[in-house]
Amino acid sequence: MQQRRRRPRRDADAIVRNLTDLNLGAPVVHEDHGVGRYIGLQKLEVGGIAAEFLTLEYAGNDKLYVPVASLHLISRYTGSAPETAPLHKLGSDQWQKARRKAAQRVHDVAAELLDIYARRAARKGYAFPVHSEEYNAFASTFPFEETPDQAQAIEAVLADMAAPQPMDRVVCGDVGFGKTEVAMRAAFVAAQAGRQVAVLVPTTLLAQQHYQNFSDRFADWPMHIDVLSRFRNKKQQDRIIAGFANGTLDILIGTHKILQDDVRAKNLGLVIIDEEHRFGVRQKEKLKALRAQVDLLTLTATPIPRTMNMSLSGLRDLSIIATPPVQRLAIKTFISEWNAATVREACLREIKRGGQVYFLHNEVESIDRMARELRQLVPEARLEIGHGQMRERDLEQVMLDFYHRRFNILLCTTIIESGIDVPTANTILINRADRLGLAQLHQLRGRVGRSHHRAYAYLITPPAKAMTADAKKRLEAIESLEELGAGFTLATHDLEIRGAGELLGDEQSGQIQEVGFTLYMDMLERAVEALKSGRQPELEKPYEHGAEIDL
Repeated sequence: MQQRRRRPRRDADAIVRNLTDLNLGAPVVHEDHGVGRYIGLQKLEVGGIAAEFLTLEYAGNDKLYVPVASLHLISRYTGSAPETAPLHKLGSDQWQKARRKAAQRVHDVAAELLDIYARRAARKGYAFPVHSEEYNAFASTFPFEETPDQAQAIEAVLADMAAPQPMDRVVCGDVGFGKTEVAMRAAFVAAQAGRQVAVLVPTTLLAQQHYQNFSDRFADWPMHIDVLSRFRNKKQQDRIIAGFANGTLDILIGTHKILQDDVRAKNLGLVIIDEEHRFGVRQKEKLKALRAQVDLLTLTATPIPRTMNMSLSGLRDLSIIATPPVQRLAIKTFISEWNAATVREACLREIKRGGQVYFLHNEVESIDRMARELRQLVPEARLEIGHGQMRERDLEQVMLDFYHRRFNILLCTTIIESGIDVPTANTILINRADRLGLAQLHQLRGRVGRSHHRAYAYLITPPAKAMTADAKKRLEAIESLEELGAGFTLATHDLEIRGAGELLGDEQSGQIQEVGFTLYMDMLERAVEALKSGRQPELEKPYEHGAEIDL
């Protein structure tokens, strides 16, 4: 007879995987004793039997020997940089306190999450009928062939929309991997069923571009599409808002202006959010409230840890588009110190093949000096400047001129991070790349390589001595991930380097730092499970482990 255990033991395979790339000195979390450093394996003789032990070092150079059989009590510590991991003292109640505090927090978070998901499950959403003939006609006008991942994502989204519960799906795919088409198919199904669609994007330029794309794609269909952004004057804005309220407008694209109180839909059926992490906390709260009522589709290139983990813990559904479109080449990435000859050569090579160059210099104060330097270096080029402190209209004009190839080097700040798609720009130089975050570097590098030309990214850094350890790690991660579709792997790296920052809300990061990411997620999972089955979660107790691991 098989004995049933209350909680499945963390399977040996996962544990070993979790611990495989442990370097000496890496911080680990022991469930009963807290955070220590791993300093190697040792053979010790205990009671006449030789066995292997993991040696962990705690505060005050105390050593703890863990028999290999108790491996399941140990997990890697991720939550802040390894150098700053909080080492606990053996035998003190410091760890118990930290765990207790984290347990209380976890309970609140789990309750809040469950509340949203319970409301979603209880609310009968709208089951969208997919009219196959019209839908097939719309799908057939897609000018490319869907990649297998893209086809799967589309299928999953349509299945979610046809189900009576509200959809909450994250589609994660690298820049230019066809997420927008997934969104358009969903928008088509919703609009065809007579419901309205709101598309939420982080910048005005992006709103314009989406509007252009949607208008082209929906040209043969009787759907009314409009864009709400600063490009529209007051009179036009009022007209659009009125149209959305009385139901004559089917698809509304816009920046966070859409979330304002005066914008109301007559019968909203679907909300599409592009790059969720670019929105602020207040806007995210508004979106959270929507989540229980309407179908929600989130598109992201690098899933932020928070979205990634909610997806991974089964709270949101996740589709990953990892296959690049046919003929797409990976972006060649070089990391080097400033070298005038390299910079000149990189710019000239792009301009000579008829392309354009982004030169990213993220300091507005010194951007004019940089412009003079570049004009001397590459006198053959026409150069313009774009940054966030310019007047909105001027900046948008510069971006449009760049798009229409009126000049060939754009010297800019990270303002281009979620900019418009310029297929002819295929070289980017990023000055002081060590100051940018990992997700940011990945986003910026994704500005180039949008067509079938080989694209190049040059990350210019100060000498190695002048960089922090974290910066070096970020650059190594980005260099090692130059194959296409790396966004997802990247987010996992990002988690470890940046710390699992705003996982579930702004005040969570402290708790995660105290007990480490793996244990925190474990506790959260247990809390959600317990609350689901109507029990009070017992997070104080270490959980019951099953059989020993025999090695």
